[in-house]
Amino acid sequence: MKVLIVYASKYGSTVDVAAAIGETLRARGHAAHVHEAGTAPAPDGYDAAVIGSAVYVGSWLKAASAYLEAHAAALRERPVWLYGVGPLGLEDPQPAGDPEQAATLVESAGARGYVTLAGALDRSRLSLVDRLITRVVKAPAGDFRDWEAIRAWTHGVADALERREPAADAQPSKAAAAFAAPAAASHAAPVRARLDEVVA
Repeated sequence: MKVLIVYASKYGSTVDVAAAIGETLRARGHAAHVHEAGTAPAPDGYDAAVIGSAVYVGSWLKAASAYLEAHAAALRERPVWLYGVGPLGLEDPQPAGDPEQAATLVESAGARGYVTLAGALDRSRLSLVDRLITRVVKAPAGDFRDWEAIRAWTHGVADALERREPAADAQPSKAAAAFAAPAAASHAAPVRARLDEVVA
């Protein structure tokens, strides 16, 4: 199937996550096209879409939210999955749940599920303001991206596309629990998806 992958990244971590999703889908035989949200094509002409964003101060980046809003009608006509990289981690980069807007995003796009994935924090790349924020909240620096969790979730998406039914998250999230059915395939076995910090 032809799959559109759209991402919005603040400091680069989410770019790599989107690329990994694309690579995993291609390995499963799908034609995956990865685009930055600000320049991404409309979903028309694609069989499915996977859309994600870094979660900055508790919310998706504007480019990703704007893409979802602009193409909501078309997205609801095809299978869609959403993911966030973040949000804020306090001292420990473990999952603390989905951003508050996750359920709204899922409903807007008619998405089959939402997953929160870990990202990375390199303070040397941050703006002065973001550097101060991460220090105030004691956000841990480092690369916490869990590639096994990312691949497992993407395999679940591929399984659903091939069965033409919804997939569950690699780690069940609050929004996904309400909007996605459980996946039975071994590729989608639960994997703990760690949370990242304020920027991704």
